Amino acid sequence: MSVTKLPEAEALLEKLIAQMRPAAGPDLALVGIHTGGVWLAERLHAALGLAIPLGSIDVSFYRDDYGSRGLRPGAKSSSLSFDVDGAHIVIVDDVLYTGRTLRAAVNELFDYGRPGCIELAVLVDRGGRELPISARYCAHVLAKPLPPQQELVLAKSAEGRLSLTLKDRVDA
Repeated sequence: MSVTKLPEAEALLEKLIAQMRPAAGPDLALVGIHTGGVWLAERLHAALGLAIPLGSIDVSFYRDDYGSRGLRPGAKSSSLSFDVDGAHIVIVDDVLYTGRTLRAAVNELFDYGRPGCIELAVLVDRGGRELPISARYCAHVLAKPLPPQQELVLAKSAEGRLSLTLKDRVDA
């Protein structure tokens, strides 16, 4: 499948902000998944004026393929500086694909406590789900799922501008 025109990431971010604004109360906590999810969560956190500190997680050790793939280069540390117990948490990621990354993120969150509610916000749903997971907030759903050998990658420029690119997977 050939994608001729990818959606504009900055426009999708504005759409995601508008979707989330009604839920942006004093008890809402955002947790970004490294790396693209953290970039989005930073922008969402600022735009929504949230009081609870922004959290970030790296799911590398929680992935179900960790045993076969090992630790990916550039692993980051997780940081949650708020009480997870009973919290209304929105996990933020850039692209929703199989659902396995989100499963790993939920597992990690439960190591910090028992959230009251967990929702998901993504910039793009590319299709190809392997687990029964869907996003509560989603700026764009691709009309046709991408083939497994392609990936949709969020990039951040030196100026902080976000963009989407299509690349061939190196592990396909």
